[in-house]
Amino acid sequence: MVDLKGQYEQIKEQVNSSVLDVINSTAFINGPEVHSFQKELEEYLDVKHVIPCANGTDALQIAMMGLGLEPGDEVITADFTFAATVEVIALLRLTPVLVDVEPDSFNIDPAAIKKAITPRTKAIVPVHLFGQSANMDEIMAIAKEHDLYVIEDNAQGIGANYKFTNGNVTKTGAIGHVASTSFFPSKNLGCYGDGGAIFTNDDELAHIIRGVVNHGMYKRYHHDVVGVNSRLDSIQAAVLRAKLPNLDTYNNARRTAARKYNKAFEGIQNIIAPKVKGNDCNTHENEICDTCNCHVFHQYTLRITNGKRDNLAQHLNDKGIPCGVYYPIPLHSQKAYVDDRYNEADFPVTNQLVKEVISLPMHTELDDEQIDFITKTIIDFVNS
Repeated sequence: MVDLKGQYEQIKEQVNSSVLDVINSTAFINGPEVHSFQKELEEYLDVKHVIPCANGTDALQIAMMGLGLEPGDEVITADFTFAATVEVIALLRLTPVLVDVEPDSFNIDPAAIKKAITPRTKAIVPVHLFGQSANMDEIMAIAKEHDLYVIEDNAQGIGANYKFTNGNVTKTGAIGHVASTSFFPSKNLGCYGDGGAIFTNDDELAHIIRGVVNHGMYKRYHHDVVGVNSRLDSIQAAVLRAKLPNLDTYNNARRTAARKYNKAFEGIQNIIAPKVKGNDCNTHENEICDTCNCHVFHQYTLRITNGKRDNLAQHLNDKGIPCGVYYPIPLHSQKAYVDDRYNEADFPVTNQLVKEVISLPMHTELDDEQIDFITKTIIDFVNS
């Protein structure tokens, strides 16, 4: 699904040198590499504050802790996403409120958000799923109307742009009140272990979060807030510094691969290829373009509409082609998050997607021969 070895070969010299520098310096925690990466990522995202931490799940949890959300507060998020998004809500004894998603972007449906708001609602967590931004125009407007926080889950969307209806363009992760991301190795910007970060333009919130990530300390052994131990180590920061200047190139390579996939699947019955949404690409009629940078294709996800998705997955495995089903079970049906408040009729899109979606290999090293083999194998199977 991802060719980390091939990507490493392109930056091997810099990575090896930087990692050895950290080892020789022995500045393993909060060393110069961490501070330099923080500043470089702030500049790339055009966001005032980046606070590195240990992983993307911690980043989400710490963002919510920083906002001072209290047990029982309701947090609305998407039903069709990875469990970490709802997991941290439950861990903090907040009340998760799962809502349906849009059928073409797979992102949280603003209409469903509106229906789910109650007097106890305090925050919305849009997930920029598979690398495409949620509808932040509508989400930010809803949040403003109801005085809610917006916490962007940007684990799959780093580097993506969002163009507002007024023409302003902002990187995902720099739009809401606070955002989180993951640097898990398979992400578009991934380290060689675990890592994450929180983003915000709010000075006061950034100050609180900096204490939370380090045991609640601003001064050693002075614990001013309840905190956790969640720090990005220097070796991972060194890897991320080597990769960050290449992030746009990596994302362009993913878009090129997605464009080739889409062309191959055009007009094939029972296959729905990913669509690019948003104001960025309206003039391109859903073409995948490098100038907009609005979809960074963390995953390339098809919908197989003839009921044979699982058969296709087995066929691809038999042919030695990696694939993945993200995600096979809706969060509202997961044992840990089942709740009598949920009605199956409220999740028609999610319940359909979990039967149809399949993700294909997507990374910076895909070549034409690989794409041709993958697409021909899928088309032959679907047409058989």
